[in-house]
Amino acid sequence: MNDKLLDCIEHTTGPDPQRAVIWLHGLGADGHDFAPIVPQLDLTGAPDVRFVFPHAPVQPVTINGGMAMRAWYDIIATDDLTKREDEAGIRASAQHIEALIAREKERGVAAKHILLAGFSQGCAMALYTGLRHAETLAGVVALSGYLPLASSLAAERAAANAETPIFMAHGTDDPVVPLARAEESARVLREAGYPVQWQTYPMPHAVHPAEVQDIAAFLRQTLI
Repeated sequence: MNDKLLDCIEHTTGPDPQRAVIWLHGLGADGHDFAPIVPQLDLTGAPDVRFVFPHAPVQPVTINGGMAMRAWYDIIATDDLTKREDEAGIRASAQHIEALIAREKERGVAAKHILLAGFSQGCAMALYTGLRHAETLAGVVALSGYLPLASSLAAERAAANAETPIFMAHGTDDPVVPLARAEESARVLREAGYPVQWQTYPMPHAVHPAEVQDIAAFLRQTLI
């Protein structure tokens, strides 16, 4: 386990949060990227929620000429996101995320009330970490991304999260993570028995207003 917690931005929807959403940004962004979404989410009827937006570590990224930027793991090839995956980087970032889950539990939020969300690389990390976490989580929001290290899921998946609800959403015109890649991930997850709610929106590698409404509805259902 990594000793140092990642720096994070936090927003709460009330004075006594008993629910938590850990939201993971995409490649080259940081925790500020999705923080503005909180006021847009209609969480009427939901308990107080703490939103945690961590900053990924800074590291060189191969597809960007080795430039150092915030990334959950290295991207080596763009032609196939499953080719030469950075397994060591993915597993290291999962430890960082596990540490954030542990902190929420120390703050009094039960694992079953903690949800992982992510966009693009953050989506990949939310799926990777959430499906392997030893205790049941509230759910996973997987936006504009894919399932990483899919071949190891069967051996490493946690029984505790075999029925954890997953909201997957993708843009029909995404030039970064092809729609077909996300559709394949959803298929693999469904065949493995996971309850996947799948939505597409007329957008590129972005977030759609209708998607925000659907995310809010999913949060209201899973964070009750």
